[in-house]
Amino acid sequence: MAFRTLLAQRPTGIQLLARTSRQGAVTPCITSLAASESRRTISSTRAVLHENPLGIPRKPPAPGAGPKGPAPTMPRMQRGLPQKMPIKGVKHIIAVASGKGGVGKSTTSVNLALAIAGMNKRVGILDADIFGPSIPRLMNLSGEPELTGTEDRLVPLTNFGVKCMSMGFLVDEEAPVVWRGLMVMKALQQLLHQVEWGELDLLVIDMPPGTGDTQLTISQQIPLSGVVIVSTPQDIALIDARKGVNMFKKVNAPILGMVQNMSLHVCSNCNHESHIFGDGGAERTAKEMNLDFLGDVALHSDICQLSDKGQPVVVSRPDSKHAQYYKAIASKVVAKLWPSEAATPSS
Repeated sequence: MAFRTLLAQRPTGIQLLARTSRQGAVTPCITSLAASESRRTISSTRAVLHENPLGIPRKPPAPGAGPKGPAPTMPRMQRGLPQKMPIKGVKHIIAVASGKGGVGKSTTSVNLALAIAGMNKRVGILDADIFGPSIPRLMNLSGEPELTGTEDRLVPLTNFGVKCMSMGFLVDEEAPVVWRGLMVMKALQQLLHQVEWGELDLLVIDMPPGTGDTQLTISQQIPLSGVVIVSTPQDIALIDARKGVNMFKKVNAPILGMVQNMSLHVCSNCNHESHIFGDGGAERTAKEMNLDFLGDVALHSDICQLSDKGQPVVVSRPDSKHAQYYKAIASKVVAKLWPSEAATPSS
């Protein structure tokens, strides 16, 4: 079986290899460099297996302990769906989702997490988009996660006081992840249960578009405290947002409310406001579906440009009008998760 390198050789970090069969089918695998004695990291000498798609190296067994067994699997009920397992050390988990791509879920996830972190909460972000991770760029993070010294668990990268984990830390930014569904679901399971988050008040999960395997896996395997649905006011986006709401209702995940992103466009020269995607569509949809409306976020070049630079508006311009959009939404989310607290946005 011949091997073909898809990524340029780097001195450190994950390398994505492709195994080519005689029929020409390409099966990707992740490998890693050997860790030094002082620091354990993902390495490039271990082939990815179906039961370990992230290529997390396992600690060698202690002397006399015998060979190390297979990777742990999720316990299942005798019949029916998998049992939900809480994430160790995490008090609340919320998902930021929508049935459609390109509506600003990742930007909303990041700024929402940072705004809640500004309310004296310990917050983390999990990027659940295996094929198109955005959190590394939005949070200005790069590099490979280290491994804990006592267990084979990934240590999140941290910026702006928020812990982050993403498939984007494990592959090159321009490298595609060419996996079928079973590999994706196993990788997601590892991201959920083999990351050392420490003690968190809140974990924000940035969901991929759609209502498929990833959404079902997360809603069935971990206890969600709530879901935030993001949509633009445009009718074509709201059709898929309704599908997302109905999917989470089917799996009994509580819906915290709906965010209307790109609610209006503010001209950077004259501050003229125009509803280029429609006026109030998400707010009307929330009312029709008996959901709480969490707030509007305007479309402005500052939000886009700062996000691309890895400088989210909530931390780079905390006193701006654009940051206040996210802080107002964060205040409502915190009030739902911690109803006994009178939380107010903090800059």
